[in-house]
Amino acid sequence: MVAEDTKARIRAVAVELFTARGFEQTSLREVADRVGITKASLYYHYPSKQALLLALVHPLVDDLRRAVELIEARPHNPDSVRAALGQFLDIVLRHRAACAMFMRDTPAVLAAIEPIWQETIGLSTRLHAWIAGPDPTDVDRIRAIAASEVLGAALSSASVLPDVEPAVLRQTLVDCAGAVLGLPS
Repeated sequence: MVAEDTKARIRAVAVELFTARGFEQTSLREVADRVGITKASLYYHYPSKQALLLALVHPLVDDLRRAVELIEARPHNPDSVRAALGQFLDIVLRHRAACAMFMRDTPAVLAAIEPIWQETIGLSTRLHAWIAGPDPTDVDRIRAIAASEVLGAALSSASVLPDVEPAVLRQTLVDCAGAVLGLPS
């Protein structure tokens, strides 16, 4: 259990430093010092900076993969689309720190995790295709992407709207994304 606590502390510090300073600009020595362990101890848990980054990204991608599989199994109707939007938003909110890290240092992060990034793009493409519906028009496809972008506003909400209750944020963003899609209220 102690090793898992240490790994969790390493991940928490790493995502904080990677987000604040950038992936390439943050050394494993800085992460180890901040956690209060030796660099050798950090290497015991994560053999490289890329391995640490992957440990931060895998939970997000795993959650997205499971969600897309569940969403694709649903019938496509307004209630299912609204539920899918909420499910996707919940993933974004749960992994807000990792998502912020991507936004802060996109090229360096993507270069370090290229294969998993390609999977993420594929999952996003599948999600957008499902949201757009069967036999979508170009407008439907554009709206599906725009709706997911609306949900992405949750990433900046922590710093811009820190006093807004999470339930209010969630409901408002799902409603806004639904409006972009033309879903009934």
